[in-house]
Amino acid sequence: QVSNMTIYQYGEQAAENGLIQLVGEHDLPTVEDEVREIQKMTERPFSLIAAKVDAWNQELTPWKAPAVYGTEEFGDGAAQTLDEIRKLCVDQSKTYYIGGYSLAGLFSLWTAYQTDLFAGVAAASPSVWFPGFIPYMKEHEIKAKNPVMAQVGACIRTGYAHLQASGHFCTLEWNPGGHFKDPVLRTAKAFAWLMNE
Repeated sequence: QVSNMTIYQYGEQAAENGLIQLVGEHDLPTVEDEVREIQKMTERPFSLIAAKVDAWNQELTPWKAPAVYGTEEFGDGAAQTLDEIRKLCVDQSKTYYIGGYSLAGLFSLWTAYQTDLFAGVAAASPSVWFPGFIPYMKEHEIKAKNPVMAQVGACIRTGYAHLQASGHFCTLEWNPGGHFKDPVLRTAKAFAWLMNE
C-alpha cells in the first residue's frame, strides 16, 4: 500500500525490467490479459506493478482544468501521484518504465518532463487534448532517456513531431478503431516496444 494507492503485482518480481502502470478500478479485470500480451511480444522478463488510482481526474492531471465531459473538473494531483510512484522505484538494479492508457498515458508522458527515473514511457492513447498540454511540451525539456510510444489524433502528431525534432527516440503507431478499442493490446504493445528497443 502506497498511501492512497492500492498496488497489484504481476509478472516476475525479480526481473530487471519494472513496468509501472497507473490504472483505475475499470482496468483491473484486464491487467492479467495485458501481461500475457506483453509476454507474447517480448522475450524480456518483467514485473508489472499496477498502481490503482481512485480519483482519476484529480490524481493524474498536472494542473486544474474545467470538466470536458460530465461535471468532474480536473485537479492538480499529478505531482503527488508521482511522489508515490517514486517509492515503488527504489531498486537501483532495475530499469523502470512507466505507462498507461488515456489520462494515465497523459500522466506518464508528463512524468518524462519531471524526472529521468524512467527509461521510457508507454503513453497509450494519451489524453494530450488536456488543456495546455501541447504548449507545455513545447516549453519544457523531456528528462527521460529515450521516451515515448503514443497513439491519438492531431495533438499527438504535433507532440510526436516535436519530440522527434528535439532528438528523442520515439515511435508513433496508429491502430484501427477509436480511443476505446483494444486498450489492453495497445498498452501491451507500448510496453513491449520499450523493452525490445
